Amino acid sequence: MKLNLLTFILITTTLSLNAQVVGLNHTHFTQADSLRGSLRPERTNYDVLKYHLKLKVEPDKKFISGSNTISFEVLNDLSTMQLDLFENMQIDSIVYAENQLAYKREFNAVFIDFPEALKEGLKDSLQFYYHGNPQVAKNAPWDGGFVWETDEDGNPWVGVAVQGTGASLWYPNKDHQSDEPEEAQIDIAVPNGLMNVSNGRLVGEKDLGNGFTEWQWKVVNPINNYNIMLNIANYEHFSDTYNDLTLDYYVLPYNLEKAKQQFEEVKDMMACFYEKMGPYPFEEDGYKLVETPYLGMEHQSAVAYGNKYQKGYLGRDLSGTGIGLRWDFIIIHESGHEWYGNSITANDIADMWIHEGFTSYTESIFIECQWGKEDALAYLKGIRNNIGNKTKIIGEYGVNAEGSSDMYSKGANLLNTIRSIYNDDELWWNTLRDYTKTFRHQTIDSKQMEDFFDAATEVDLKPVFEQYLRKTALPILELKAADDAVLYRWQADVKDFKMPVDVFVDEEEIRLNATSAWQKLEDAEVDEIELNSLEFYVEVKKEANQ
Repeated sequence: MKLNLLTFILITTTLSLNAQVVGLNHTHFTQADSLRGSLRPERTNYDVLKYHLKLKVEPDKKFISGSNTISFEVLNDLSTMQLDLFENMQIDSIVYAENQLAYKREFNAVFIDFPEALKEGLKDSLQFYYHGNPQVAKNAPWDGGFVWETDEDGNPWVGVAVQGTGASLWYPNKDHQSDEPEEAQIDIAVPNGLMNVSNGRLVGEKDLGNGFTEWQWKVVNPINNYNIMLNIANYEHFSDTYNDLTLDYYVLPYNLEKAKQQFEEVKDMMACFYEKMGPYPFEEDGYKLVETPYLGMEHQSAVAYGNKYQKGYLGRDLSGTGIGLRWDFIIIHESGHEWYGNSITANDIADMWIHEGFTSYTESIFIECQWGKEDALAYLKGIRNNIGNKTKIIGEYGVNAEGSSDMYSKGANLLNTIRSIYNDDELWWNTLRDYTKTFRHQTIDSKQMEDFFDAATEVDLKPVFEQYLRKTALPILELKAADDAVLYRWQADVKDFKMPVDVFVDEEEIRLNATSAWQKLEDAEVDEIELNSLEFYVEVKKEANQ
């Protein structure tokens, strides 16, 4: 279809909602890309156990200073450790066992040398002191950096969005998705009168006596580097519960009444997601929505909310069906990431579709819970207008490169197609819940996910995943007239492609176990065959009698 400029901007913005897409249309990779995206002994020889950030934030100067204490376990003898910090940030010192360590910097990587190799099995920590003016986002969350804004009352309003660009733009860490700290403490000092809201539970508030108050937060679950976050404002707090789960909300004071009404949707969402996907993965850390000066991000247990208390996506329906205007897109989508992206995390950013495809599918899950399966299927079909099918969903491994932004809507429609192949909704929901349980709090790759869903059915899903994830075009169901019959087969990039598909023949639904070889459907005509397009995302090519 042809897109006018406004539609194109809307679609591009939507598909980039959660990630700064660093790999899109990027084919020439540099040493800096490899240092950020690859796993070498300087990274793999140790496992991060905990981050303890202790920072002072000065909004008037757009300046941060402090330290990160990094606890780690040595997995193999370690003489050099790679950490990451953007090169515009200044290193004050790196201290281990009360001694300053030597280091060298290469692009955004910091290589730290130990006087003697640390031995396998050692658990220890180092302190990394630094300061600087961190990168400012030009258009968060679509690019990475700090957002230094003021609210309507003139108070500082500060946030950060770094997915894709990297958490190392504001604090030192092993900036690779394969290694998550088991816990984190985030102590942020801000000017008196302001509050900082970070991930997990508030464990302390301390007046430092110098015009700053330190807000101390603790996370007791594994957390992605890009999810560790600060949010600074003159916040108003209110709370609720869903069963035993605490629901905490931090909003600007003049939006309090609107927030109380809008955030009622959270309890309906939780009821739906608990039923269809399993329990909230971070009950110990609680669930929060935090009003931010940018649209939204899935910051674990502190979801960023900037949808201006509207239904849809800033008041717009991304599916073109009207269904998307019944609910708040940011609440549902970003919270869906708690299960897919935050609890189950891609080892490599190349597999980000297992964050974004599944989370986009959670939008339809919520619709199905609220308004039924027919509306959910109509919504999924509507968002196909956002798909380009020009580049593959899975990106390049080892260079911090995402695949196509089709990972959102095409990923969701792939999952809907898999559900339709299952042809058994009880099996589908059981498999989805088992998936979230089996890989809870783990980092995985796409193949592990594919194998899991493949094992749940007798149908061989391997060629399906291969075509949709690693090729660009959709499979084409070819229908050709023959004497008193119709010939059918798949045309696809994957050799010997096969996939069952449901069609209507004179309004009767039947399943074709189509392969790349011609098969015959007796007593049928091409013109009377229609694809079940709500449940299967494929193309159809018909060739009637001449």
